[in-house]
Amino acid sequence: MNSILLVEDDLSLIDGLEFSLQKSGFHVDIARTVKEALPIIERQCHDLLLLDLTLPDGSGFDICKKVRQSSAVPIIFLTASDEEVNVVMGLDIGGDDYITKPFKLNELISRINALLRRSGLSHTQQTVLQSNGVTVRLLETRVFKDDREIELTPAEYRLLCLLMQHPNAVLPREMLLDKLWDNNGSFIDDNTLSVYVRRLRSKTEDDPENPQFLLTARGLGYKWNVTK
Repeated sequence: MNSILLVEDDLSLIDGLEFSLQKSGFHVDIARTVKEALPIIERQCHDLLLLDLTLPDGSGFDICKKVRQSSAVPIIFLTASDEEVNVVMGLDIGGDDYITKPFKLNELISRINALLRRSGLSHTQQTVLQSNGVTVRLLETRVFKDDREIELTPAEYRLLCLLMQHPNAVLPREMLLDKLWDNNGSFIDDNTLSVYVRRLRSKTEDDPENPQFLLTARGLGYKWNVTK
């Protein structure tokens, strides 16, 4: 299930959008201000951001500029104005698309799906993940630490790839458990996830007892902290 963060301050529009997005199979988180949105973005991983252009304490542009410092997550602007200057500015600072209010919900859903498909294609074209001295060769399903190959179980490999594909973002335990569900139907619970994290630390960290890369966000989840 794809996750969307909706940043909008119009309560009547929020209700309709949330219902329609959920009906279309999306998980939806909501923020009404820039101040509410930024902490959510920092601690959670979303597949797409829907940003209203005009917010009580700033604009969707402010959020986009902050996000683009560390993430390529797809962004669609919701705007009451189709003036060229706003459209150009939004795209120039890193937005992927915009839709002018009032809009048809079916059109918005179609644009979201199209953007997610394009985003997914770009991910599949990525063949190497690399940070903190760890290299994952996706086409070969091989992992190296400082040029030395390390052996991982399939679940450990999937967990490492998930974390490295979202650097410096806290991935909630619930999302990780869902993504790590074994294709053969083997149940993976919270305790098992903790075991995988410990094993990954023992294989990727310079000092597993004092991890610098695979960090725990207490009560939230885990993140891959890029330090080099």
